[in-house]
Amino acid sequence: MKVCIYQTCPQLLNVNKNLTDTIASIQSAKDQGVDLIIFPELALTGYFVGAKYHEVALRMDSSEIEQLAQATKGTAAIVGFIEESRSMNFYNSALVAIDGKIEFAYRKLNLPNYGVFEERKIFAGGKTIPVFRYAGFTVATLICNDMWHPSLPYLAATQKADLFITLFNSCDNSMGDEFSNIESWAMINKFYSRIFGIYNICANRVGGETLQERRQLDQNDDPKDNVAKGEVYNFWGGSEIVDPYGRTLAKADMYEPDYIVADISRELVRKKRILMPYLRNDDPYFTLRELNRILRRT
Repeated sequence: MKVCIYQTCPQLLNVNKNLTDTIASIQSAKDQGVDLIIFPELALTGYFVGAKYHEVALRMDSSEIEQLAQATKGTAAIVGFIEESRSMNFYNSALVAIDGKIEFAYRKLNLPNYGVFEERKIFAGGKTIPVFRYAGFTVATLICNDMWHPSLPYLAATQKADLFITLFNSCDNSMGDEFSNIESWAMINKFYSRIFGIYNICANRVGGETLQERRQLDQNDDPKDNVAKGEVYNFWGGSEIVDPYGRTLAKADMYEPDYIVADISRELVRKKRILMPYLRNDDPYFTLRELNRILRRT
């Protein structure tokens, strides 16, 4: 199967432009015979949407989502956007569309609420880790902070996922000068590939955005958490496609829009799991029993 990542630079709060660019990219990739096309987290809106999040949200029955789905005829795409549910909850979601049809939207579960990230103020959290079958692969989609909580990738692996789609928005200095997002994501992307024996398609974005609001500190908050209005954060890109051995098959440029493509094979997943069958004796029922025991005790 041929997969690609569009490492985009979305225009903040401009859904129409971002949608037009996304559809054009899907068509271009389809013309090149790509089977699965991946875009970053919040590719239709940009990241620091602030209090205007509801103005750029899309319902699953909206004309914009239908346009995206129609663009996937003959291929498949996963696109980050802000979803509004029928009950008027808002989610950091990833649309999964295959051959012109909407499959579902994966909703980010672990919403960060630290550093420059304030997603819990505006988004509701998802409730499930769904997987789907496509081109012989069992596919799981995860969004950014989900990958920093090992229980979620584990739940995907328990459902026999052999392909992870990881969408994220990572920028410089979002956690201060003492922590490198670039180094951390390089480790995370390869770690899950090696341990679970899966392909990991990791899509970050590029471009700079200004934080729209100044956070009001409570009396007990650390002053370091106060982010000055007008400070620009640069998303660093570096998207990559990683094979089940943790080898990078394709790597995108740093800080510039880019397009990368790679061929992936389920046979390589099979070979890796024969060589290193880490999950052969995994017992999710044991995990469930232990969790129940721990929760009862606490």
